[in-house]
Amino acid sequence: MHIQIIIHASFEKPGSILNWILKNNHTYTVTAPYKGESLSENNSYDFLIIMGGPQSPTHFIEYPYLKDEILFTQNAIQKNKPILGICLGAQIIGEALGAKTMRSPNKEVGAFPISLTQEGMHDPIFKNFPKQFDVMHWHNDMPGLSDNAVIIAESEGCPRQVVRYDEKIYGLQCHFEMTRELVDGMLNHCENDLNPSRYTQASEKMILTDFESINKKLDFILDYLAN
Repeated sequence: MHIQIIIHASFEKPGSILNWILKNNHTYTVTAPYKGESLSENNSYDFLIIMGGPQSPTHFIEYPYLKDEILFTQNAIQKNKPILGICLGAQIIGEALGAKTMRSPNKEVGAFPISLTQEGMHDPIFKNFPKQFDVMHWHNDMPGLSDNAVIIAESEGCPRQVVRYDEKIYGLQCHFEMTRELVDGMLNHCENDLNPSRYTQASEKMILTDFESINKKLDFILDYLAN
């Protein structure tokens, strides 16, 4: 299987996703539209993964390449490709389906629990997860909901943490892929995001997160979408 990964910042890398890819002997291409790299020729892929980033689909004038990503995602949807969007990536999926990105009720930065909804407890992937578990967060926005979207998980700070858009199209507003190394990079590049708020965790506590446990849950998600 060949994985097409879209990234939006040098410090928001695929993280544990690359470990899963290598472990399963898949191949991958990483494209960075924010650096002027084109997606137009990237059609030979089996699975699309769209990463997070500091950009927002609410500011197309600042980030015009996001429109190209939305068109690319629409094409992937039409071709019935499995798609996983993380943070900004989840918002791009929503936009591709005509659902506008919204401001989250709260900024969330750090490791906080999410809880499965009633639908989530019966979801093909998440029914195997605990009712509540910790994940990483780093966001101000949240994905829009298309007509067929189902909210699978929520948190106290944000009502749209995991969204199922179709059988094999999922948006994760939260982060399962982050490692200690990635969080260190985020702390170095996004200091302004650490301004105190109800759901902003101190960096000293953030780096003590059980990343391995969170990453293992992502492996389960990726296994399902890839099969």
